[in-house]
Amino acid sequence: MKIFRYPERERWSDLLLRPVMEIQALDQIVGEILNRVRQEGDQALLEYTLKFDKVSLDTPAVSDEEFQAAEAKVDSELKAAIRLAIANIRKFHEAQMPREVRVETMPGVECWQKGVAIQKVGLYVPGGTAPLFSTVLMLAVPAVIAGCQEIVLCSPPGKDGKLHPAILYAAKEAGVKKVFKAGGAQAIAAMAYGTESIPGVNKIFGPGNQFVTAAKQLVSRGDVAIDLPAGPSEVAVLADQTSNPVFVASDLLSQAEHGVDSQVILISTSGEFIDTLLPELNRQLEMLPRKEFAARALENSKAILVNSYDDMMELVNEYAAEHLIISTANADELAGQVRHAGSVFIGEFTPESAGDYASGTNHTLPTNGYAKTYSGVNLDAYFKKITYQKISREGLKLIGPAIEKMALAEELTAHQRAVALRLNQTS
Repeated sequence: MKIFRYPERERWSDLLLRPVMEIQALDQIVGEILNRVRQEGDQALLEYTLKFDKVSLDTPAVSDEEFQAAEAKVDSELKAAIRLAIANIRKFHEAQMPREVRVETMPGVECWQKGVAIQKVGLYVPGGTAPLFSTVLMLAVPAVIAGCQEIVLCSPPGKDGKLHPAILYAAKEAGVKKVFKAGGAQAIAAMAYGTESIPGVNKIFGPGNQFVTAAKQLVSRGDVAIDLPAGPSEVAVLADQTSNPVFVASDLLSQAEHGVDSQVILISTSGEFIDTLLPELNRQLEMLPRKEFAARALENSKAILVNSYDDMMELVNEYAAEHLIISTANADELAGQVRHAGSVFIGEFTPESAGDYASGTNHTLPTNGYAKTYSGVNLDAYFKKITYQKISREGLKLIGPAIEKMALAEELTAHQRAVALRLNQTS
């Protein structure tokens, strides 16, 4: 982990750069995959599964027998933990159910807005180096609450040609029946365009590596929507002289172990804390089964010493972290100054792991600075809002002259006549 002490402001942007592939090369690789799957369907999908996942499949679909076998392999304690997480996620997201807004803007002119669930949604659950069954819950529970008619889930198979039992158990408990063994950009293509096995959808949700993120962004240029750009995981931790180095080290490593392209940032007002943290970080690193991933991620990570809490907040708001942990003496006060973040974790007893699994908030969040303009996944993401209006005869008499005047000013005569013809009939 590189240390930067009191960097000048003109260096901040460079310090906060994420490790990313060159965009043009990435888009070219991903674009070829999308085109092949669009044109060749299952054949291309299964060929890419063999190429990237080293697995030969006859079909990407998960069978009923695989669901049953998976449930038998998940131990009772993990099942209970998954059910607890589902209950909390459901409770938090049910409270977000959109309400109908109805307003009479003037006598006889009534306008209202209603949320309608997106009909077909595709959920992408990363596999790769870790079976992220928690992502199944984060994406599927809100989809079921919203009332999406068709829910399709894709996740890359393991070396045995199967999905991790916990992924299938989580899908079943969350209410997802259509699950497929497909990963990477090819899975995004399958859900975007449809294949012989995998239905096409209207909107795609879920995090992934840079290839998955690029694929989502490319397909969204057509007629498929996406939730947000959610790429490699990242965390920023704010600390001062009162912070617990054991806790902070564990928070940094909990993100670093996701993968080599993850990034962790520490911003502190205390040089002594940073000096204390680093040996603790190395001590805990040696204890991790995924030490190799975490160590490589730490190579892209930074500890930044600043002069004040004001500098700390200015710097972290410029970074716009996916996860932001505030572990300072004045954590509540600083939380009120957050302008850009995916999800915020306040106080020393609120590890980021809680949001990843079971507190109830969603862990599918904007990365790579997109927290400046995107929200994390929430129930609203599964709805589209339709507006309605109904005008009475008397209402048109009140509003009509203004519409006519504005239409003629824009030289749109047919617009004006649509009102004038009605007003002439009502006079």
